[in-house]
Amino acid sequence: MVRHRGHLSIRRNLRRYLVYGILLFIATILALPATPRADQAPKKALCPVCAIRGETEEEKVKARAEHDGNAYYFCSKSCREEFEADPIAFIPPPLPRGAPAFSVETLDGEPVDLSTHYGKLIVLDFWATWCKPCVDLMPSLQGIHERYADRGLVVVGISIDEGKDRIKKIRKFVERVGVDYSIYSDARPIPAWHTFKVKAIPALFLIDRDRQIVAQWLGTIDHQSLESVIQAHLPP
Repeated sequence: MVRHRGHLSIRRNLRRYLVYGILLFIATILALPATPRADQAPKKALCPVCAIRGETEEEKVKARAEHDGNAYYFCSKSCREEFEADPIAFIPPPLPRGAPAFSVETLDGEPVDLSTHYGKLIVLDFWATWCKPCVDLMPSLQGIHERYADRGLVVVGISIDEGKDRIKKIRKFVERVGVDYSIYSDARPIPAWHTFKVKAIPALFLIDRDRQIVAQWLGTIDHQSLESVIQAHLPP
Protein backbone atom coordinates (compact mmCIF):
# COMPACT_ATOMS: atom_id res chain seq x y z
CA MET A 1 0.00 0.00 0.00
CA VAL A 2 1.31 3.41 -0.92
CA ARG A 3 1.03 5.99 1.87
CA HIS A 4 0.26 9.61 1.22
CA ARG A 5 3.20 11.93 1.70
CA GLY A 6 1.08 14.05 4.03
CA HIS A 7 0.70 11.11 6.39
CA LEU A 8 4.46 10.67 6.54
CA SER A 9 4.90 14.37 7.33
CA ILE A 10 2.37 14.20 10.14
CA ARG A 11 4.12 11.17 11.65
CA ARG A 12 7.49 12.93 11.55
CA ASN A 13 6.00 15.99 13.29
CA LEU A 14 4.33 13.88 15.95
CA ARG A 15 7.59 12.07 16.59
CA ARG A 16 9.41 15.41 16.88
CA TYR A 17 6.84 16.83 19.32
CA LEU A 18 7.04 13.67 21.40
CA VAL A 19 10.82 14.01 21.69
CA TYR A 20 10.48 17.70 22.61
CA GLY A 21 7.88 16.82 25.24
CA ILE A 22 10.11 14.18 26.82
CA LEU A 23 13.07 16.57 26.93
CA LEU A 24 10.92 19.31 28.50
CA PHE A 25 9.66 16.88 31.16
CA ILE A 26 13.20 15.81 32.03
CA ALA A 27 14.37 19.44 32.25
CA THR A 28 11.46 20.29 34.57
CA ILE A 29 12.26 17.38 36.89
CA LEU A 30 15.94 18.33 37.04
CA ALA A 31 15.02 21.93 37.91
CA LEU A 32 12.98 20.92 40.96
CA PRO A 33 14.70 21.35 44.37
CA ALA A 34 16.09 18.14 45.71
CA THR A 35 14.12 16.76 48.64
CA PRO A 36 15.67 14.00 50.76
CA ARG A 37 13.81 10.71 50.43
CA ALA A 38 12.64 8.87 53.50
CA ASP A 39 15.43 6.35 53.01
CA GLN A 40 17.95 9.21 53.04
CA ALA A 41 16.93 10.42 56.52
CA PRO A 42 19.77 10.78 59.04
CA LYS A 43 20.05 8.11 61.71
CA LYS A 44 19.86 10.78 64.42
CA ALA A 45 18.47 14.32 64.50
CA LEU A 46 17.18 16.93 66.94
CA CYS A 47 13.43 16.42 67.14
CA PRO A 48 11.81 19.90 66.74
CA VAL A 49 8.98 18.99 69.12
CA CYS A 50 11.38 17.86 71.85
CA ALA A 51 13.69 20.82 71.17
CA ILE A 52 10.95 23.33 71.95
CA ARG A 53 10.70 21.62 75.36
CA GLY A 54 14.36 21.93 76.13
CA GLU A 55 15.91 18.81 74.58
CA THR A 56 19.36 19.54 73.16
CA GLU A 57 20.56 16.04 72.19
CA GLU A 58 19.97 14.35 68.85
CA GLU A 59 17.70 11.30 69.01
CA LYS A 60 17.13 8.26 66.81
CA VAL A 61 14.94 9.23 63.85
CA LYS A 62 11.64 7.33 63.79
CA ALA A 63 9.45 9.63 61.69
CA ARG A 64 9.68 12.32 59.03
CA ALA A 65 7.50 15.17 57.74
CA GLU A 66 7.76 18.04 55.29
CA HIS A 67 6.66 21.65 55.62
CA ASP A 68 7.21 24.42 53.07
CA GLY A 69 9.64 22.21 51.16
CA ASN A 70 11.80 21.44 54.21
CA ALA A 71 12.23 18.03 55.82
CA TYR A 72 11.87 17.56 59.59
CA TYR A 73 12.79 14.45 61.58
CA PHE A 74 11.20 13.17 64.78
CA CYS A 75 11.97 10.79 67.62
CA SER A 76 8.45 9.32 67.49
CA LYS A 77 5.29 9.24 65.40
CA SER A 78 3.44 11.08 68.16
CA CYS A 79 5.91 13.98 67.90
CA ARG A 80 5.37 14.06 64.14
CA GLU A 81 1.59 14.16 64.63
CA GLU A 82 1.94 17.03 67.10
CA PHE A 83 4.15 18.91 64.63
CA GLU A 84 1.77 18.35 61.72
CA ALA A 85 -1.14 19.72 63.79
CA ASP A 86 0.64 23.09 64.19
CA PRO A 87 4.01 23.26 62.36
CA ILE A 88 4.57 26.98 62.97
CA ALA A 89 4.61 26.40 66.74
CA PHE A 90 7.70 24.20 66.42
CA ILE A 91 9.71 26.04 63.77
CA PRO A 92 12.12 28.65 65.21
CA PRO A 93 10.59 32.06 64.44
CA PRO A 94 12.62 34.82 62.79
CA LEU A 95 14.66 37.29 64.83
CA PRO A 96 14.24 40.13 65.35
CA ARG A 97 10.44 40.29 65.35
CA GLY A 98 7.87 42.49 67.03
CA ALA A 99 6.95 41.67 70.62
CA PRO A 100 3.21 41.01 70.93
CA ALA A 101 1.16 43.02 73.40
CA PHE A 102 -0.12 41.20 76.47
CA SER A 103 -1.74 41.78 79.84
CA VAL A 104 -0.94 40.07 83.15
CA GLU A 105 -1.69 40.76 86.82
CA THR A 106 0.39 42.08 89.68
CA LEU A 107 0.44 40.03 92.87
CA ASP A 108 -2.14 42.53 94.16
CA GLY A 109 -4.52 41.55 91.36
CA GLU A 110 -4.09 44.71 89.28
CA PRO A 111 -3.83 44.43 85.47
CA VAL A 112 -0.54 45.47 83.86
CA ASP A 113 0.80 45.20 80.33
CA LEU A 114 4.17 45.28 78.59
CA SER A 115 3.93 49.02 77.89
CA THR A 116 4.80 49.57 81.56
CA HIS A 117 8.39 48.70 80.66
CA TYR A 118 8.65 50.21 77.17
CA GLY A 119 11.87 52.13 76.56
CA LYS A 120 13.98 49.59 78.47
CA LEU A 121 15.75 46.35 77.60
CA ILE A 122 13.35 43.68 78.88
CA VAL A 123 14.24 40.16 79.98
CA LEU A 124 10.89 38.37 79.94
CA ASP A 125 10.87 35.08 81.87
CA PHE A 126 7.98 32.60 81.82
CA TRP A 127 8.28 30.34 84.85
CA ALA A 128 6.38 28.38 87.53
CA THR A 129 7.00 27.46 91.15
CA TRP A 130 6.95 23.74 90.26
CA CYS A 131 9.53 24.08 87.44
CA LYS A 132 13.00 23.15 88.75
CA PRO A 133 14.97 24.59 85.77
CA CYS A 134 13.00 27.83 86.25
CA VAL A 135 13.89 27.95 89.93
CA ASP A 136 17.56 27.21 89.17
CA LEU A 137 17.61 30.16 86.76
CA MET A 138 16.19 32.73 89.17
CA PRO A 139 19.44 33.53 91.06
CA SER A 140 21.08 34.35 87.71
CA LEU A 141 18.17 36.59 86.76
CA GLN A 142 18.39 38.31 90.14
CA GLY A 143 22.10 38.93 89.55
CA ILE A 144 21.39 40.34 86.08
CA HIS A 145 18.73 42.58 87.58
CA GLU A 146 21.14 43.90 90.21
CA ARG A 147 24.03 44.47 87.79
CA TYR A 148 22.19 46.11 84.91
CA ALA A 149 19.06 47.81 86.29
CA ASP A 150 20.86 51.17 86.32
CA ARG A 151 21.74 50.68 82.63
CA GLY A 152 18.16 50.49 81.47
CA LEU A 153 17.42 46.77 81.89
CA VAL A 154 14.37 45.30 83.59
CA VAL A 155 13.73 41.64 84.43
CA VAL A 156 10.07 40.60 84.26
CA GLY A 157 9.02 37.21 85.62
CA ILE A 158 5.60 35.87 84.59
CA SER A 159 4.38 32.93 86.65
CA ILE A 160 2.10 30.48 84.86
CA ASP A 161 1.00 28.86 88.13
CA GLU A 162 -2.71 28.05 88.23
CA GLY A 163 -5.32 27.54 90.92
CA LYS A 164 -7.23 29.74 93.34
CA ASP A 165 -4.27 29.92 95.72
CA ARG A 166 -1.70 30.80 93.02
CA ILE A 167 -1.08 34.36 94.28
CA LYS A 168 -0.42 33.14 97.82
CA LYS A 169 1.84 30.41 96.44
CA ILE A 170 3.79 32.85 94.24
CA ARG A 171 4.22 35.40 97.06
CA LYS A 172 5.52 32.78 99.47
CA PHE A 173 7.88 31.37 96.87
CA VAL A 174 9.29 34.77 95.85
CA GLU A 175 9.96 35.66 99.48
CA ARG A 176 11.74 32.35 100.03
CA VAL A 177 14.05 32.59 96.99
CA GLY A 178 14.72 36.29 97.59
CA VAL A 179 14.17 37.87 94.17
CA ASP A 180 13.01 41.47 93.94
CA TYR A 181 12.58 42.01 90.21
CA SER A 182 9.06 42.38 88.79
CA ILE A 183 6.94 39.26 89.24
CA TYR A 184 3.47 38.93 87.70
CA SER A 185 0.79 36.26 87.46
CA ASP A 186 -0.36 35.09 84.03
CA ALA A 187 -4.01 35.06 85.04
CA ARG A 188 -5.77 37.13 82.37
CA PRO A 189 -8.41 35.65 79.99
CA ILE A 190 -5.83 35.51 77.18
CA PRO A 191 -2.63 34.32 78.88
CA ALA A 192 0.68 35.87 77.89
CA TRP A 193 2.29 32.44 77.43
CA HIS A 194 -0.31 31.74 74.72
CA THR A 195 0.41 35.08 73.02
CA PHE A 196 4.14 34.27 72.97
CA LYS A 197 3.45 30.67 71.79
CA VAL A 198 5.31 29.18 74.75
CA LYS A 199 5.29 25.37 74.64
CA ALA A 200 7.61 24.70 77.59
CA ILE A 201 9.32 26.54 80.42
CA PRO A 202 11.62 28.14 81.26
CA ALA A 203 11.15 30.38 78.24
CA LEU A 204 13.03 33.68 78.06
CA PHE A 205 12.65 36.52 75.57
CA LEU A 206 14.94 39.55 75.23
CA ILE A 207 12.99 42.60 74.04
CA ASP A 208 14.89 45.72 73.03
CA ARG A 209 13.91 49.38 73.36
CA ASP A 210 12.27 49.26 69.92
CA ARG A 211 9.90 46.53 71.17
CA GLN A 212 11.62 43.87 69.08
CA ILE A 213 12.34 40.34 70.30
CA VAL A 214 16.06 40.09 69.57
CA ALA A 215 16.85 36.79 71.34
CA GLN A 216 15.06 33.90 73.00
CA TRP A 217 15.92 30.81 75.03
CA LEU A 218 13.82 27.70 75.62
CA GLY A 219 14.36 24.82 78.01
CA THR A 220 17.88 24.36 79.34
CA ILE A 221 19.57 27.77 79.40
CA ASP A 222 23.30 28.45 79.62
CA HIS A 223 23.59 31.25 82.18
CA GLN A 224 26.87 32.67 80.83
CA SER A 225 25.56 32.71 77.26
CA LEU A 226 22.41 34.44 78.47
CA GLU A 227 24.32 37.24 80.14
CA SER A 228 26.68 37.66 77.17
CA VAL A 229 23.75 38.22 74.81
CA ILE A 230 22.16 40.65 77.26
CA GLN A 231 25.40 42.63 77.54
CA ALA A 232 25.57 42.92 73.74
CA HIS A 233 22.15 44.59 73.68
CA LEU A 234 22.53 46.93 76.65
CA PRO A 235 22.30 50.63 75.81
CA PRO A 236 25.70 52.39 75.80
